[in-house]
Amino acid sequence: MAIFAQSVIRRVIDGLQDTTSVRWTLRELVRYLNDGQREITIYRPDSMVTNATLALAAGKAKQALPTTGAIGTKLIDIVCNSTGNKRAIRLISREILDAQFPNWQGTPNTGIEILHYMYDPRDPKTFYVYPQAAAGSSVEIVYAALPTDIAAPADGAVLPADSASDTTAPAIILGSISVPDIYTNTLQDYILYRAYNKDSEYAGNSTRAQAYYASFANALGIEIKATIAVAPATKGSPTIAK
Repeated sequence: MAIFAQSVIRRVIDGLQDTTSVRWTLRELVRYLNDGQREITIYRPDSMVTNATLALAAGKAKQALPTTGAIGTKLIDIVCNSTGNKRAIRLISREILDAQFPNWQGTPNTGIEILHYMYDPRDPKTFYVYPQAAAGSSVEIVYAALPTDIAAPADGAVLPADSASDTTAPAIILGSISVPDIYTNTLQDYILYRAYNKDSEYAGNSTRAQAYYASFANALGIEIKATIAVAPATKGSPTIAK
C-alpha cells in the first residue's frame, strides 16, 4: 500500500509541533520530502528498482537508460533479449573487446539479438551492447529510477484537522511517496533533519538536526545489511557473508 505524502508531512508537523505551519511552511516541508527521496536513492539505488523492456537505438553500440516515464539514474542489470528465444545477455569487460576486436562498435548486427553488455559506474546512465543494436532490438533491463517529486502546495496552505486516514482528509498535498513504504520513517528523519538544520542557530536544534540525520543514515545502513542477510544467493555470491 502506497503511503500518501500528506500522511508523512502530517507526522513531521506533529513532531515539530507546528500545526499551523508558521515556522516551517508546507511548501518547504514538501521540498525537503522530495530532497529526502533523492537522498535515499543515492545511498540505496535499489529503493527505486525498476524492471522494463527497453527498445535500443538502432545502429548504435552506445545506449542510454530511459529519459521519460520512470527516468533512469543507474543501471543495475541487463537480463536478456526481450524478443525471440530471449537469449541471456552477459556482462563483460570492454577491455576484452577493445583488445581483440577494436572495431566492434562499428560492426553491423546481422540479427537483432544482443550477446553482451558493458557498463562503467562512472557513467551510470549509459551502457554499451555487442553487437550493436539493430532495428527491433530490445532488452529486459533492471535499473534505478528517479523518484517523482510531490507538487508543492500553495503558499499559506495548512493541513486540515487530523482524521482517521489521509485518504479521507482534504488533500492539500497530492500524491504518494515514490520510495517503498518501509522508508517512511527514514524519510521523516530526513525532513526533520532539514527542518531543525534551518533553525540551527537556536539552542539544541543543531544537535537535533545531527541526530535525525544520523538516524536517517543509520537506518539505510541497517536496512541494506538486513536485505543482504535474507537475499537468495548462490554459492560464491557477493551477498553471502564471508
